[in-house]
Amino acid sequence: MTETFTVPEEAAGTRVDAALASLLGISRATAALLCSEGNVLQNGVAVGKSDKFKTGASVQVTIPERTNPLTVVIEPVEGLNILLDDDDFVIVDKPVGVAAHPSPGWVGPTVVGGLAAAGFGISTSGSPERVGIVHRLDVGTSGAMVVAKTEHAYTVLKQAFRERTVKKVYHAMIQGLPDPLEGTIDAPIGRHPGHDWRFAVIEGGRPSVTHYEVLEAFGKASLVEVHLETGRTHQIRVHFSALRHPCVGDLTYGADPRLAAELGLTRQWLHAQTLGFTHPSTGEWVEVSSPYPQDLSYALEHLRDGH
Repeated sequence: MTETFTVPEEAAGTRVDAALASLLGISRATAALLCSEGNVLQNGVAVGKSDKFKTGASVQVTIPERTNPLTVVIEPVEGLNILLDDDDFVIVDKPVGVAAHPSPGWVGPTVVGGLAAAGFGISTSGSPERVGIVHRLDVGTSGAMVVAKTEHAYTVLKQAFRERTVKKVYHAMIQGLPDPLEGTIDAPIGRHPGHDWRFAVIEGGRPSVTHYEVLEAFGKASLVEVHLETGRTHQIRVHFSALRHPCVGDLTYGADPRLAAELGLTRQWLHAQTLGFTHPSTGEWVEVSSPYPQDLSYALEHLRDGH
């Protein structure tokens, strides 16, 4: 859509983003975005958001059609395997590079979209873009993840995660060797004060508890089994980074890029290995495990071989 108008006298000398917001009834942020994209021309010349409009100038504003970032794109997801298909839920083996559901800024594949493409009907609880999602794994984390198929299962499973009765076991490769070899990290986590997209151990953060034990030690790195008591965003990555033992390959949280390159890793070595919970209808215990994907297996074998 294109809007064309002549700058009125009252808008002369006004910043472009502020004037457009007033004249077109859009937000100032949207106006600024249009300017940054080169979609605002004054007398045929692209203008920036802080430029000023001139009296009587001819303005052309192109407003492109934008896809709603929360729209579920129904498309097959390579590597999205099914670990257990039940009438109440489905447990998927989420590959790396796949988000749980659509979100602003994410344009890649999602578990929700992949399940829809595979013909799975899932619960309609929650917002439309995250139907059936009772917990999430980071885009860069692979492994077992459950999605509710029915309203009843969604409610029961959501409550189970809230009450911490779900068994969540992760395997992580961390740099160095932690001391002690088995222990608990109890440290509050909140948004990093200097980086909105990162998290950190901070005073006043949300209570976060991680239990771990070393399974194998390789000198430069250690394979650890992690049991989560809480489920904060990036919890394992943040806690081990705070101990100065970041997950191997996790450059966001201080991992050594040389070791990551040596092991062929382009993401953190972190995998949701086991998931267990009480069946929402039968009350029986359900537990599944996910095998390591190829990139993590390669890195582990490389360390075991002593390279």
